[in-house]
Amino acid sequence: MDVVARIDLNADLGEGVTDDQGLLAVVSSANVACGYHAGDVPTMTAVCEEAAGRGVVVGAQVSYDDREGFGRRALDVPYDLLRDQVAAQVGVLDDIARNAGTLVAYVKPHGALYHRVARDEEQARAVLDGSHPLPVLGLPGALILELAEADGRTAWREGFPDRGYLGERTGEGIGYGGLVPRGEEGDLVEDPDAVAERAVALARSGRVDSVCVHGDSRGAVAAARAVRAALAAAGFEVRPV
Repeated sequence: MDVVARIDLNADLGEGVTDDQGLLAVVSSANVACGYHAGDVPTMTAVCEEAAGRGVVVGAQVSYDDREGFGRRALDVPYDLLRDQVAAQVGVLDDIARNAGTLVAYVKPHGALYHRVARDEEQARAVLDGSHPLPVLGLPGALILELAEADGRTAWREGFPDRGYLGERTGEGIGYGGLVPRGEEGDLVEDPDAVAERAVALARSGRVDSVCVHGDSRGAVAAARAVRAALAAAGFEVRPV
């Protein structure tokens, strides 16, 4: 089948809970944990070196300072402090990436911060100001993407084939209404074939520039392989945005 479109495939790496090398053999972009919710310098170095060797684009996966809660606890962090924390995370990863022969190409908030910046202007501004002028990866319709575009920055939209969407409960379908909160029925999709089918649906929707397979999910590598194969079979070229 001729290539009809392009789509990025990203995953969260460097969190110490998955097979980073296995995922780097499949994905086109790597969201690298910067030490605040997970990760450390040796892990970041290993991921960046492997990514550089494989031509995988590196992004800074910034989060609240919350290793105990894996960055998934909602925290109220003042603007100045969050801005500085984001800048510190990007700076550390950028130094490591450059030494590995690559660079940080975008920023993606993690966990609770990811969802917070979709609706909270102060927190979104802190992330943007701490990561200026990097492109931003986030949910379609997220406030942080709107603010980034208003400031002349690049904004990329992503979908999650291994997560349930609230829109699927209302009939709008996959990709709409935000993600089902973790812990609720239908929050995770774990069957690789189902994840792959959903990835194709997201890619075909035109609502996303990238699809994400969570690196901390069980069977993440198998799911990522199934997603990549399904996207190729559907006529999509998998490449970084």
